[in-house]
Amino acid sequence: MVNETGKGIHFFDNKEPAHPVALGFLNIPGNFDLAVIDNTLYADSYVDLVAFDITDLEKIKETDRIVNLFNHSATMGYGFNSEMGVLTDWKMVSTISVTDSECRREVTPWGGIYIDDGIALRASESSNLAAAIAPKSTTGIGGSMSRFTIANKHLYALDTYSMDVVDVSQPFQPKAKTEIQVSWQAETLFAREEKLFIGTRSGMYIFDIAQPTQPGLISQYQHVNSCDPVVVDGDYAYVTLRGGTVCNSYTNQLEVINIKDLKSPYVEKIYPMVNPHGLGIDNGTLFICDGSAGLKIFDAKDIYKITDNALAHYDKINAFDVIPYGKTAMVIGTDGLYQYDYSDIKKIQLLSVIEIAKP
Repeated sequence: MVNETGKGIHFFDNKEPAHPVALGFLNIPGNFDLAVIDNTLYADSYVDLVAFDITDLEKIKETDRIVNLFNHSATMGYGFNSEMGVLTDWKMVSTISVTDSECRREVTPWGGIYIDDGIALRASESSNLAAAIAPKSTTGIGGSMSRFTIANKHLYALDTYSMDVVDVSQPFQPKAKTEIQVSWQAETLFAREEKLFIGTRSGMYIFDIAQPTQPGLISQYQHVNSCDPVVVDGDYAYVTLRGGTVCNSYTNQLEVINIKDLKSPYVEKIYPMVNPHGLGIDNGTLFICDGSAGLKIFDAKDIYKITDNALAHYDKINAFDVIPYGKTAMVIGTDGLYQYDYSDIKKIQLLSVIEIAKP
């Protein structure tokens, strides 16, 4: 399944990654994220969480809807106001010239204002419609940029500075349980066993979800203000920090965080990058989507020599996120989904490209 931001979800038969077959498209206005358990698809539609029965892809049915679950500024990447409504789209109708002093961001304790793609926004928001094209898959196999994840029969969904917990033990009838405050600009979720690793603009938070509806904070690792996806493998968490206007930072790097003691995580090694976005790791093979610099693949078994052990570099793709699974790396770019066979790490091969229309 591949999300087309704001429009819905494309379905593909990917049994043979070299020859994916399009199966159909599910129209979901305001869709931004998705997660799957068994034959149930969960997707956001602006402020609602919607459950679909996808047992028969030719007859997909909506089974339930939690209205207004997302009650903060996380609808389609935009903010909203309960009285004025939801911003669903925008287009440029005129050009206005402003001086440099007028564009300069006003730094305040609450984030200030900046000009982005012709729209004045709070610093906690983005006007980039293409900034969240990311694939998701079955339970436990999501991209590092995912805002949804499923663990212990519960769906965890980020909503700006909070996290909604939804009971999906009866998949077709999800039940909203709790909402907990996480951090300003919580962005990504990664689940491992009974732990949640949350990437935020200010750092990585580790939660215990042994009691699914009452996540407990174990610890947090702080870094400079920056966009921050995270994945975990063994005793290490891998975090990419990205600069740019939306991220309010000039930092572009990979950080390797030691999490042997979950209560006291600390940075073990830092590597400079160009503009890293999502990442993934499989048995010591690290995949980094370095934005316009493309997809980079490293042997990360020695965490102190990651960039010395480059395995491949594909610089023709503007890479956003990656899911390495079953020796196939599914890489989302600005123009679609690229699939690479890495069963022979010395001879990585491009299998197919699934083109997805730009928003």
